[in-house]
Amino acid sequence: MLESHFLTFVVPIGNRFALLAQEPVPVDGPPWQQILFNPIGMITILVVLFYVMVLLPERRNRNELTKRLAALKKNDRVVTVGGIHGTIVNITDSDQVVIRVDENNNTRLHVNRSAVSRVISEDDDKNVKP
Repeated sequence: MLESHFLTFVVPIGNRFALLAQEPVPVDGPPWQQILFNPIGMITILVVLFYVMVLLPERRNRNELTKRLAALKKNDRVVTVGGIHGTIVNITDSDQVVIRVDENNNTRLHVNRSAVSRVISEDDDKNVKP
């Protein structure tokens, strides 16, 4: 029995089927070339690159944000995601934060803890020019 080294494809043409044959492409060369030009190798490389370039930094940012939100305390100066500057007056158990926006009128806003974008440190205050 003869072994065939051809790839065969059955293609419908009208009411009949045509049999097409194609020789396999020989892959000669160094091993890195065989891995690189292999479709499974390419997909693996792309998945690893996507993980390293997109998912890992996003995970780091998310962990850092949760740590910052858990560390909020009274009298911290904060900026919300809407750009409102204020000072934390009270933090409730239901993830709600009360911030004082205006010192003169004692205006207070109730916002979610997740709405706090960043905490303003004293170093940030020194860098701001009046």
